[in-house]
Amino acid sequence: MSYAFEKITVDLDDGLMTLTLNQPAALNAVSKAMIREIAAALAIAEDPAQGARALLITGAGRGFCAGANLADPDGLSGDGVPDVGSVLEEFYNPVFKRLRDLRIPIVTAVNGPAAGVGMSFALIGDIVVAAKSASFLQAFAKIGLVPDGGSSWLLPRLVGRARALELALLAEKLPAEKALDWGLINRVVEDADLLPVATGIARKLAKGPTKAIGYIRKMMQASFENSYDQQLDLERQLQRAAGQTADFQEGVAAFLQKRPAQYSGK
Repeated sequence: MSYAFEKITVDLDDGLMTLTLNQPAALNAVSKAMIREIAAALAIAEDPAQGARALLITGAGRGFCAGANLADPDGLSGDGVPDVGSVLEEFYNPVFKRLRDLRIPIVTAVNGPAAGVGMSFALIGDIVVAAKSASFLQAFAKIGLVPDGGSSWLLPRLVGRARALELALLAEKLPAEKALDWGLINRVVEDADLLPVATGIARKLAKGPTKAIGYIRKMMQASFENSYDQQLDLERQLQRAAGQTADFQEGVAAFLQKRPAQYSGK
């Protein structure tokens, strides 16, 4: 099933929702119109009745996302000094919070440059697969801005304070292979293999125990802030919830019967 949008494309097939940023002439730079469409697409992903059990995000053409579209006619232009913070508050931050809390796993397939907030979209994936030609850039300092899209929270936790500051302050391009070495992403593949590999991972997740996978996402995110005792308590709570799902019953039955599990996502 395909959904009608102008700045993105959204397809839902056998539990896998594929969201493609689709403004290749602008290297998929994000406009207000695009972020509104992403928000609308997330409403579909958030609704269990729609049947999405995994989300794959990628970009059309030769780049993943060049960041915010500074030439957006609906963007920051106008009289006086633009209030960039209000744009984040109204448009970007709600989308990133929804992606963080999404009930289904996210795979990102990074083709070409992922710069500025585009890097934030790339790194929001639970599994990040990059083409060899991909690169990552904290471009904000180049134009007198600061990191956004949650990157100032995420980067120190992924690569440590020193490397996070290097990325943000020097605003130098980080090639995919080096990003892998730093632990920023999960896999680097040949350009031609990017979508097949990323789609294969996303389809595997879409066939998995959806509620348990959602709980795993929640646990890992909470672990950044929780104490050991708090995390043990959260594990208890979510293990109880997972143990009440039909997928747990199916998983146990499949294990005992020595057959592949057929999870329903319930």
